[in-house]
Amino acid sequence: MFQDLDATLKALLGDSLAPEELRAADVSFVTPDKDFKPAQDTVNLFLHDVQENRALRSQEPLVDRAAAGDGYTSRRPPMRVDCTYLATAWSHKSGGVKAEDEHRLLGQLLLWLGRFPVIDERFLQGGVARPAQLHPLPASVGQPRDSAGMGQFWTALGVAPRPALALTVTLGLASPEPPQQLPAVRDVLLDPSVLGRPALRGRVLDVLDGAARPATGARVSVVEAGRDTVAGRSGDFSFGSLDFGEYTLLVRLPGRPDLQTRVAYRSDHQVHNVVLPQP
Repeated sequence: MFQDLDATLKALLGDSLAPEELRAADVSFVTPDKDFKPAQDTVNLFLHDVQENRALRSQEPLVDRAAAGDGYTSRRPPMRVDCTYLATAWSHKSGGVKAEDEHRLLGQLLLWLGRFPVIDERFLQGGVARPAQLHPLPASVGQPRDSAGMGQFWTALGVAPRPALALTVTLGLASPEPPQQLPAVRDVLLDPSVLGRPALRGRVLDVLDGAARPATGARVSVVEAGRDTVAGRSGDFSFGSLDFGEYTLLVRLPGRPDLQTRVAYRSDHQVHNVVLPQP
């Protein structure tokens, strides 16, 4: 996936509307250490930081109609990951001309990347393009996150410090878990929420032979609050006097594996049903 993001950025920098010098420059993704001595003007994009973007994390499952048309599939939403590149410009010339060329190329890179707060679909390559990303790819360019530590960074690479930009692109990485099969909807139950007396509530349903049935007697726990209850005849459970926020529901049913699911409990999102997968 990361190599496909590299190819995407290379396509963006080679676009016919990009500045001529930027299009003519080579694009490299190797570590810009003491052995990096390009033979032509080069833009180096060194992927040096990859971490989950928790502000964009979603716990809501993705539910789609099954390909056969009977029932549904549920899968985890993609992990949102910030990929940060250290962008530098390198000239094959020497002396003052070298610095002048590098500064001009870096300036063109900044202005061109700044035109794309979201990377256009036409630039997407490989696994970034197919299957299509669920979310657009936001991009930001600016000063490296840890500017104070850049001197140590260049010292570790064995080269003199040089001007650089930080380019961060947020990818969506699909979960490797197979989708969960859900039965077709045959009954609709309305679970009202009372704003004056909020409660984290829902039902536990057990999928057997393609049909969802109430999991009567299932033990439901709110892990962070240390509270538990037993599902009623219709599989219903309820927890009052909880602060709004994110919680982990742990469901135990004899003869079935324990199931944990994260929920976002809000005033407008109080009902959270749990479906036990078919064994």
